[in-house]
Amino acid sequence: MTTRVEAIKLLEETGCASNVIEHCKEVASFAVEIANKAKASGHNVNPELVEVGALLHDLGRCKTHKIAHAIEGYRLATVKGIDPEISEIIKRHIGAGISKEEARGLGLPADDYFPRSLEEKIVAHADNLVKGTSRITIAERTELMRKHEVPENVIQRVNKLAEEVERLFL
Repeated sequence: MTTRVEAIKLLEETGCASNVIEHCKEVASFAVEIANKAKASGHNVNPELVEVGALLHDLGRCKTHKIAHAIEGYRLATVKGIDPEISEIIKRHIGAGISKEEARGLGLPADDYFPRSLEEKIVAHADNLVKGTSRITIAERTELMRKHEVPENVIQRVNKLAEEVERLFL
């Protein structure tokens, strides 16, 4: 599996900006905390996979800062021979997932982008709660999404993911 050092090197080599790399490091730190708590509570989760997936979740930002960065990152990871489980984390990290219909409307390839594995869900959740390099609450994320006129069903999906992930260690 790709290591932490290799992941950071890949971000640098592909031209990701330093602020993107720092964001990825913070998401990884938070995601690993969540994974370790979930594991300690008896859940079958791979903290190493979570860490590398979180480090690479914004790999596609070397090409675009639009929503398609998830697809660009997935493609780049696939070309670079990154483990398929990590590539799937990259593809499925946006918010709390995107349906095929929503993907079409956003100009993305028609596919299901919902996080499925525990590792995918943890990374998506941690990313939702890191703005830049600062951790925020789910209430703050919800407020930001409403300010940006994100549809209510998407906001509820993000909140539902937060509840699901937080139940892993409560």
